[in-house]
Amino acid sequence: AGTDLNGEALRTALSARGIEHRGLLTDFSRSTTTKERYVGRAAHRHVHQILRVDREDTFPLSGEMEDQLLAALVELDWKQFDVVLISDYGKGVCSERILRYAIDRSREFGLPVLVDPCRCDSYARYRGAYLMKPNRYETETATGIAIRTTNDACRAAEHLRAAYDFQFVAATIDRDGIVLSGGAEASRIFPTRERSVYDITGAGDMVLAMLGLCIGSGLSPHEAIPLANVAGGLEVEQVGVVVLDRRDIARELQTQHGSFSPKVMRLEQMRATAQELREAGQKLVFTNGCFDLLHMGHVSYLQEAARLGDQLIVGVNGDASIRRLKGPERPVIGERDRAALLASLECVDFVVIFHEDTPHRLLEAIRPDVLVKGGTYRPEEVVGHEIVTAYGGEVRVTNLWNGISTSTILKSITDPAEGERKPVLAMPNLSHASDTQLAEDADMTPPLRAKSA
Repeated sequence: AGTDLNGEALRTALSARGIEHRGLLTDFSRSTTTKERYVGRAAHRHVHQILRVDREDTFPLSGEMEDQLLAALVELDWKQFDVVLISDYGKGVCSERILRYAIDRSREFGLPVLVDPCRCDSYARYRGAYLMKPNRYETETATGIAIRTTNDACRAAEHLRAAYDFQFVAATIDRDGIVLSGGAEASRIFPTRERSVYDITGAGDMVLAMLGLCIGSGLSPHEAIPLANVAGGLEVEQVGVVVLDRRDIARELQTQHGSFSPKVMRLEQMRATAQELREAGQKLVFTNGCFDLLHMGHVSYLQEAARLGDQLIVGVNGDASIRRLKGPERPVIGERDRAALLASLECVDFVVIFHEDTPHRLLEAIRPDVLVKGGTYRPEEVVGHEIVTAYGGEVRVTNLWNGISTSTILKSITDPAEGERKPVLAMPNLSHASDTQLAEDADMTPPLRAKSA
């Protein structure tokens, strides 16, 4: 780090997170590498990076600074470590002398060394590392092999492993996943699922971090790479560098096995995501209800709500809450399936299941810019309005389609004669019914009057 304000900010950030940084040295001859990203909105909704401005020095360390860094490595208690990660950005810090000492010292203590290399023609400086993790471009540069197919990637990875005495090479090939060469098995492709990429910032570092965590914990590269694929995939779906935790990984694994949608979040996860979206300039819209037997009335209502901002968050009553509100025979569809159905709608960005009778706790955690309810109510009659307006938020009331409701659909099933008299799925009119009827038509949690809330 340099002697500038960004160097101070770096140390402060490390200290705040409890990260040991006695080995972070100050070089008076260079500035602290700083990357400034300019972001905008795609289709007026999603944030994406437009350009990046780097302020950095990339010349090699001076002999004096190299001696200081080497001395810091020598003083380390290597017996306390489980794994060593080398992330070489080619800024002049990872000199051949420093790399050689770190790799050889690690091997003395039986520590696996994982390397994310710089873009260079030769990996001789990393010779003997346990695992090398180049990306597609770095692999092509180091081998001269153009990677157009997964077979090309396997051939390039095998070439690197044999040429530089690496035990494993895990080449990340973006949308095609990760190819692993090494061990008793033949080279293998670990595919990744298709994702909406909002920001690639930090994805490579996240993959290296997950590999280090897993291999340092005793897993093999073959066991670690699927988890690294998940971590890298989650990172590119976020804006900026986002810290992931074990629950995020576990939830994604459940999703991949078909048990849930990634749009469906826990309250704490949604709280953090909402904060990130606000910082990115996104306008958050919130609505809530039971949404039992999803129908056209629900869909049109949600589409109208989505047009009021950038991100639509839907709170869904849990099963126990619905039983208290609507009786023991409801809901017809369980909370997880109802949440998954809502998440499948393009207009819905996030879904949160709540188990209280009102969405107050969600509103306090998420702090949406707009609270939406359907019906003929005045804004001050909407449940939770006092929470949203207290911090400057807005309460909006939208129209509901009369004539389509879960109760009507269920009645047509149990009483076919009633169904013949009144087509359930006929195009509804927009005339306003009573408050009770409107709430029933939308199958929403009844919006309690303010005086009785």
